[in-house]
Amino acid sequence: MLLRPAGQLAERRADRGAARGEFVAHPDRAYAVAIDDADWAGFAAILTDPVHIDFSAAGMPAADLPRADFVGFASGALERWTARQHISPNHRVVFDETDPDTAVCHSYMYAQHHLAGGGRYLMRGSYEHAVVRTADGWRISRVTQHVSWLEGDPDAPEHAARA
Repeated sequence: MLLRPAGQLAERRADRGAARGEFVAHPDRAYAVAIDDADWAGFAAILTDPVHIDFSAAGMPAADLPRADFVGFASGALERWTARQHISPNHRVVFDETDPDTAVCHSYMYAQHHLAGGGRYLMRGSYEHAVVRTADGWRISRVTQHVSWLEGDPDAPEHAARA
């Protein structure tokens, strides 16, 4: 068992409490809104540079990407859809016990995509966002997407790419 002086423990608790308070404006909540609104500057602003992306459950190998490359990928893939809606509820934030400037946010993923004329593609699962507190606030440093199941036209993403 590691013993710490009482003052040091109180300071760590205060740091975690302050971090939790700042987390109300957590970037994970802005993630879905920014991509649905096509606010690519706002989307970029909530990410670190580089950012680790793991969409391997959807066929994209995990990689560290320059922020601009990931934003370009997201905008290119999502703007092809006529409409899209990403819902990310049930946030559960786990703060690092030793570093009040890092945390992981787990949330559900409900990502629906629609093409005029009928194509619909729905992904359900969860997100895991690793976040770090920077001088400019909390930023997402790692995004992991876990796909539990898919609904709709399995060819809709291909149709969207040609649209």
